[in-house]
Amino acid sequence: HHHHTHTAHLPARPPGFGAPRAANAEELAALKAALEDAEQNHGETEVLDALFGIASFHARVGDKDEAYTAFDIIVDKPKVSTGKKIDASMAKLRVALFFMDTDTARKLLRSAKKLVEDGGDWDRRNRLKVYEAVFFMIERDFKSAAELLLDGVATFTCTELCSYESFIFYAVLTNVLYLKRPELKKKIVDGPEVLGVIHLPQLDPLPILVNGLYDCEYAGFFNALVTLNTNLLKDRYIARHARYLIREYRILVYSQYLDAYKSVMLGTMANAFGVGQPFLDQELSRFIATSRLNAKIDKVGGMVITNRPDMKNAQYHTVIKKGDMLLNQIQKLARVIDV
Repeated sequence: HHHHTHTAHLPARPPGFGAPRAANAEELAALKAALEDAEQNHGETEVLDALFGIASFHARVGDKDEAYTAFDIIVDKPKVSTGKKIDASMAKLRVALFFMDTDTARKLLRSAKKLVEDGGDWDRRNRLKVYEAVFFMIERDFKSAAELLLDGVATFTCTELCSYESFIFYAVLTNVLYLKRPELKKKIVDGPEVLGVIHLPQLDPLPILVNGLYDCEYAGFFNALVTLNTNLLKDRYIARHARYLIREYRILVYSQYLDAYKSVMLGTMANAFGVGQPFLDQELSRFIATSRLNAKIDKVGGMVITNRPDMKNAQYHTVIKKGDMLLNQIQKLARVIDV
């Protein structure tokens, strides 16, 4: 229902879209002439290059159907190597993802995965995982996307689909929602690939978001959500899911906070999050009503009571922090002993 409200923020068209029509027509004519020349005077390799030239041209100017047809010609051509068929399938897949054509993308992923199993190399296999992750994000299956993205962090080469920075942005964004604390620490908070780029402006405000969650700095986390929302709305693949994601992050931190208490004053919790009490009351009531939070609100006493009396008490956060410090010290000690 709110899918199309944010189209203004998206890169409106592929690069090269709407270039003067005459120039496009000339370029296409030249590419077709090259194909004819290759077919008459050259070998299979040159013919294939010319076919890729035509297909890539249609993709670049945003001619979806023409591009699909042109890439299909390559995939269906006899005597074309599996590698080249995978390249054509992935190029067609880029067009499908750009246009959010999930039906075509789903079919292509299936056929490309089969090609990769039959004879794809390691690099093409890794790149295809990134395509699949983007497809899952478009489909709002962030859990599946998170696993694939995390897998690909050390081997990312898929720059034709998105920049390395965008890739890490997606990986952090999705994995924050699903990783347990020790994994979050190892893969995201201290992950060398993540640390290499997370402080760049394009990844703002992920450092505050991640550390806010990990260090229980909830007001900072909440503040970061405002910036994050703005940045998500500018992202072609995720804009339509911005509202959903921001809601999931709120549920995530509310749960983490409430896990520490049997009961807590609404005012105390509002202070921790840097929000007004009426806002928090409304938020919690809504998520409790939809069974996303295990708690109830005692309006008279102004308390939030968690429905898990056996849960650890307020010392929980201190214990977490002390535990982390102790682990760090043990690791340091282990390093010294190894030497």
